[in-house]
Amino acid sequence: MSFSVNRATLLGTLGRDPEIRSLQNGNSVANLSVATEQSWKDKEGVWQKKTEWHRVVAWGGFTKITDKLHKGSKVYVEGSLTTRKYVDQGGVEKYSTDIVVQGMGSVLIGLDGKNGQSNANDSQEELPRTQARAPKPSVSEDMDDSIPF
Repeated sequence: MSFSVNRATLLGTLGRDPEIRSLQNGNSVANLSVATEQSWKDKEGVWQKKTEWHRVVAWGGFTKITDKLHKGSKVYVEGSLTTRKYVDQGGVEKYSTDIVVQGMGSVLIGLDGKNGQSNANDSQEELPRTQARAPKPSVSEDMDDSIPF
């Protein structure tokens, strides 16, 4: 059996308000536009900046988090990459690569924590996370109470 990993991680800023839709089957989906920036000095020592835009598609319970976000919100996203093919209005085939936030191992956290937005602690409580968490250590009844820590 062969193993592989399809994982994308972003820490960025929303370029517009999330677009949330309810589907006929009762599921919900949210589309986000996330900007990340890279800065560097060029040969002349002048700072340069490049912005990359990423399409994020959040499904199900993750849309509850997007409902609290707006343009300019800082977000942390973990999901998988999916490339889809579509035909534009001119009949030209095009491709789009999205980061899909759905199910096991996906994470979506609003980082602003003000004006009704979620913060990391709120998001983790609201989000139906299926990501594995380390178990809490159990206290043994026969532990020595004289240990100073």
